[in-house]
Amino acid sequence: MREPLPADMFDELCPSSLNPFRFGDKWAALVVRCLEHGPRRFSELRIPLKRVTPKVLTGSLRSLERDGLVKRTVLAGSLPHVEYELTPLGRSMLAPMAAACAWAEEHWDELLDARESYDDGTRLDHTG
Repeated sequence: MREPLPADMFDELCPSSLNPFRFGDKWAALVVRCLEHGPRRFSELRIPLKRVTPKVLTGSLRSLERDGLVKRTVLAGSLPHVEYELTPLGRSMLAPMAAACAWAEEHWDELLDARESYDDGTRLDHTG
């Protein structure tokens, strides 16, 4: 039995959510991280990716599959289901993503300050 994905895996305070680097679409890097330790069903992915609508998650998974990063497997049985897993190409993204996440964690305060400063200035530009 595999370990369930933690519901707070991508909590708002997680550096992954602040990471300015994009691998595919907005959610692709988070999907890849969910698949890091093996195949997952769609319902399992929905737990830590609760901020993503099912339609958008499906689109991300399809894009990752199209790019050769994720493999979709339909498993037959009394209750057929689908699992998603990283391909070797997808797994090759894990090291650069870990470096990007470490960078975001190291520069967390600076990133937040810059975004807050920008947002404050932008509001002033539009109201002043």
